[in-house]
Amino acid sequence: MSLFLYEIVPADDARQRTEQLLAAFDTAAREAGAELIESQVTGARDRVFAVVEAADDADLATLRGERLPEVAELAGPHLVRLVGADLAEVKAARPEAGYLVEWDFPADLDMDTYLANKKAKAPKYAEVPEVTFLRTYVREDMAKCLCLYDAPDEGVVRKARDAVSTPVDRLHTLDRG
Repeated sequence: MSLFLYEIVPADDARQRTEQLLAAFDTAAREAGAELIESQVTGARDRVFAVVEAADDADLATLRGERLPEVAELAGPHLVRLVGADLAEVKAARPEAGYLVEWDFPADLDMDTYLANKKAKAPKYAEVPEVTFLRTYVREDMAKCLCLYDAPDEGVVRKARDAVSTPVDRLHTLDRG
């Protein structure tokens, strides 16, 4: 089984509409033979990041925007790798994140180099104890990664990213609604 990322722009930022969108997405994923692992909604409810587990992207061919009437845009499926957490633990605990960082990778970065750097720098998170790094989803095409954190505020997340010498292209406060 593989993990796939979808990035969704809802047609409406109302909480009820976002909840309906997520319910419809979950139903469509199950009908496609996939399992919704997690979804993260930005605080403004203008973006949703959803990770599903499926045998392959061919199984997800029916999971398209036209099946989801609450969607303005749907990007994916993008094959991703989970780093920094165990999938079984994520499924069991569904650890709640407060912040999501998107980092658009430079064109010359490859997966092996990224993973080696991440492993080498991970201990530096201890320099910012008020932040808990939860997990990262790395797109296999090396376009970007999504890093999830639990922290008291955005400033501390940026401080943690500085500690591990890793850029922030976009920082989203997540809706814990």
